[in-house]
Amino acid sequence: MASSRKSSFDLKGCVVDALSPLVHEGASVLLGLSGGVDSVVLLHVLQQLSIRSSWSLSALHVHHGISPEADAWATFCADLCASHGVPLRVERVDITSLRSLGTEAAARKLRHAALSRQGADVVLLAHHLDDQAETVLLQLLRGSGVRGASAMPAISVGASASAPTLLRPFLGVPRSVLLEYAERHALEWVEDESNADDTYPRNFLRHRVLPSLEQRFPAYRKTLLRSAHNFYEAVQLLDELARQDSESYIADRCLDVEALRDLDAARGKNVLRYFLAAQGAPIPESARLQEMRRQLCDARQDAQVCIDWRGWQVRRYRTHIHVMPALSPALQFEVPWSGEAEILLPASHGTLRFQEAIGQGISVKQLRSGVVTVHPPRTGELVQLDATRPHKKLNILMQEHGVPPWQRRLMPLLFCGGDLVCVPGVEVAGAYRAQQDEIGLMVTWTMPCAE
Repeated sequence: MASSRKSSFDLKGCVVDALSPLVHEGASVLLGLSGGVDSVVLLHVLQQLSIRSSWSLSALHVHHGISPEADAWATFCADLCASHGVPLRVERVDITSLRSLGTEAAARKLRHAALSRQGADVVLLAHHLDDQAETVLLQLLRGSGVRGASAMPAISVGASASAPTLLRPFLGVPRSVLLEYAERHALEWVEDESNADDTYPRNFLRHRVLPSLEQRFPAYRKTLLRSAHNFYEAVQLLDELARQDSESYIADRCLDVEALRDLDAARGKNVLRYFLAAQGAPIPESARLQEMRRQLCDARQDAQVCIDWRGWQVRRYRTHIHVMPALSPALQFEVPWSGEAEILLPASHGTLRFQEAIGQGISVKQLRSGVVTVHPPRTGELVQLDATRPHKKLNILMQEHGVPPWQRRLMPLLFCGGDLVCVPGVEVAGAYRAQQDEIGLMVTWTMPCAE
């Protein structure tokens, strides 16, 4: 039962302090609304603040479909937001393909991806001090390094210009304070029945371990929060060391293998850990990271190393290390091009973009001579780079240009009639090159990234 004594925590102040440095006039603020007491309290606070603010508020409920009550929770969130006059979007996700990560991790990954897709400037989540303490302990019990033990950041700046900033304004607030606020304002919320299932590690800590710990160490929440801050500072120092160690070795999302060979084991692992984190990949535990480093460094020059790790792949080609989400098999398709600036292609084949340029790329005039299509490489594909020279095998051309083998099978090619016109980022066929002062098209290919 929550205490009837008024809390000394100023929840509105916590949210204002978190938002003020980041929101601008007309900014969009998005709340991740589960329907639990924590997010319901945050919705109540945000709705009051939004009345006199220049930013707009909306909410997203992610329907995982895991609980038999999932439909009822979505309905509850819809009714609650309607009563507050807050727009709500409900997005359904399916964790089936990510079950290998575990139910909680899969749901969290899909939830964050859904929040990032909404186009908001700032996303708020209602994690609180008890959540943070549990996370620190779980990471330590899993043998995580300082990055994992730093737990959840109060603020996470998006990895790209289009990604939202993520805020957790209640991270220093105990759950008891949120319960007291909810009861004082007669708020209603839903309870996730899985929170009582102590086969989940977090619930085991919450129900069996932490009550005993609190009897002996009543300030454990604040103490673990302080530890998380200390671990976070250590992460910043290690990242700065990794930046210095790899300053001339990381370019175009690739890491030169010499960076790992030239450093001792500890600093080499630190650089590899930093590189993986920068690409958004999950970080292995220390022993697995060391083995990953060994395979990447010790392989022969012509070896094609591929290490699978939790839905990602770490690959080495020649002297460079690449990291990417695990690639789907290449598909056979043929897509017509009718002048669009961008074509989104199936599965792992990514996106083609077209930009006009004078005297560069593909001659627009020449493209008008036939039907233009896009499809991936087929067996025995040939390209003629010069009318005075014989055709060259496509695979040899891409090898000469250092295109990694896994990209060769996925790369979309541009055809005009039966002619191979362009290998994006590699070559344009001689007969189709734009002449000086002629309108041309520069074609770029982007492989899909992880969400």
